[in-house]
Amino acid sequence: MALPAPLHGVIPPVCTPLDACGEVDTGSLARLVDHLLDGGVHGLFALGSTSEAAYLTDRQRAVALETVVTAARGRVPVLAGVIDTTTARVLDHAKAAARLGADALVATAPFYTRTHPREIAAHFRHLRTATGLPLVAYDIPAAVHNKLTPALVRELAADGTLAGLKDSSGDDGSLRRLLVSLGGRTARPSGPAPGFAVLTGSELTADAALLAGADGVVPGLGNVDPAGYVRLYDAARAGDWPRAAAEQERLVALFAMTDAGPESEMGRSSSALGAFKAALQLLGVIEGRATALPQVPLSEEAVAEVGRRLKDASLAAGRPAP
Repeated sequence: MALPAPLHGVIPPVCTPLDACGEVDTGSLARLVDHLLDGGVHGLFALGSTSEAAYLTDRQRAVALETVVTAARGRVPVLAGVIDTTTARVLDHAKAAARLGADALVATAPFYTRTHPREIAAHFRHLRTATGLPLVAYDIPAAVHNKLTPALVRELAADGTLAGLKDSSGDDGSLRRLLVSLGGRTARPSGPAPGFAVLTGSELTADAALLAGADGVVPGLGNVDPAGYVRLYDAARAGDWPRAAAEQERLVALFAMTDAGPESEMGRSSSALGAFKAALQLLGVIEGRATALPQVPLSEEAVAEVGRRLKDASLAAGRPAP
């Protein structure tokens, strides 16, 4: 389907449920897609960080993406992560995503070796030219050790290389500078790149990003409570900032589930992804809560803490809040 211009709304990075053998649980993944669409989301981002894409084989990536595309049935756009180290490897993923019916691609800068901004620009331009699909840049310097500067993003937005940016940099000042350079909150539609989408990857400051002029949110926690993020987005669009802030504060408290796993025993990513999957299992959406090796699974005590966070956020086991 054609992407809206700009891409907007709540676009969760879809978790990838796994079975006891570590394979993609396609039945659970299809139910998760329905759960997200029932929550009112505006798009789906398959094979992102929250999807554990870095842990999946190429075959598993294809199974996960095909399942999401099939389950979505054209109701919302499906963005496919094509994250890898070099342009050639990313292009292989991009061609596979196009064959499987993705509506757009999401790519980081090249990584492992450090690259110059000119090389990063050439990377994105080659992907856009070679595939013809809309391309969203994924700014996640903690993972790829390169920060996409506002100047580079604006350049690639203005020449049509990029359809959008997913900002997971954690640098709110840089995000604000980008939004201002694109025309600011009120002048974005007539700015230098009117169809370009700016999406925040932050679960905790979505209301602030929307107030600054961002077009949407890509929250990992949106797997658990998609309706909550949709309510936040709708309040922001209506200019009801107190209501948006109240919803954000409830979601901040819910996000505390990501620290359920003790820091002395497991990585923060393992804890967060394990918590999202445990919550989805408790809500009756997915069958199991396994995460890909070598991530450490949550203990039963940690899962109980996730359950308490769900209850405090008015999400009942087996019955997501409307």
